[in-house]
Amino acid sequence: MKVSVICPIYNEEKFIARCIDTMLSQDFPSNEMELLFIDGMSNDRTREIVSEYEKKHSLVRMLDNPQKVVPYALNTGIRESKGEYVIRIDGHCSYPTNYISTLIRWIEKLKADNVGGVWNTLPANDSPICHAVAIASSHKFGVGNSLHKVGADKVTETDTVPFGCFPRSIFDRIGLFDTDLVRNQDDEFNARIIKHGGKIYLIPNLIIDYYARNSAKKMMKMYYQYGLFKPLVNKKLGAPATVRQFFPMAFVIGLIAGACLSLLTSWAVYPYVAVLLLYLLLAFGFALQEARQRKIRSLLGWLPLMFFLIHISYGWGYLVGIYKLLTKQEFSVKVNR
Repeated sequence: MKVSVICPIYNEEKFIARCIDTMLSQDFPSNEMELLFIDGMSNDRTREIVSEYEKKHSLVRMLDNPQKVVPYALNTGIRESKGEYVIRIDGHCSYPTNYISTLIRWIEKLKADNVGGVWNTLPANDSPICHAVAIASSHKFGVGNSLHKVGADKVTETDTVPFGCFPRSIFDRIGLFDTDLVRNQDDEFNARIIKHGGKIYLIPNLIIDYYARNSAKKMMKMYYQYGLFKPLVNKKLGAPATVRQFFPMAFVIGLIAGACLSLLTSWAVYPYVAVLLLYLLLAFGFALQEARQRKIRSLLGWLPLMFFLIHISYGWGYLVGIYKLLTKQEFSVKVNR
């Protein structure tokens, strides 16, 4: 077996058939691959849909994940897999027909420990809010210089890639995914690869269609959880993996501290208001640019709000994560879509 594709899933009835179809349409030899879908005991039609594919295609197999969180699913898939290479995918995405062959070609050419493509973040539906969520989640003002979200112009060594393609030997060398991390388990694993002298590369012309959350509330929940688990990741690694993760937290602290100081002394009001106006000008400037390019006028109202909600959610989650670490509280959240 050359390639094992592993996919954690939970309540993905709207997307899972599209995902499986794109895997079955790969130009990679089907007799050299297996598709393992590790389900967190879905209560919609996800299991039924995967079971139908399992009956028709011998390379498709469904496994159970009673713990219901992603790192347990990934570790189950890795343990059950037989491939020389392990490719992690997401059921919320669809993939080009050359996805597997391109990853294998590059990981062998670069002698890398992980390679991955670039997200093309798409709206979950055609509503103005969903368009704004998708754009904010892949814009530099929204998510910083995260290359797999904003793109690159050449094959680039980086700190993380979406999902990933790994040689099987990496799991023997550095272990499996950390089950303490409901979120950010990919970031921690990739940082562990680098810490052990490994190399991670982004393949910019390999595009993954990723469907963003279908509401502002779900988007906020996701970014809050990303922020929440970052301090725990940093503690496990012994250092932060990137500098960009601190900016939303600093933004939230600035908002709170600035408001408090403005109530105590008038001299603090002017710089506080100036910083807020600068933020608003940047947010509306980028929104105007996107609205003109995409010819979606409603973005001018919705996109600045989504930028703000991403920054607030992530920053507040980060602060709560630090508090949990300092007070030795358990990190526990629901991550169901």
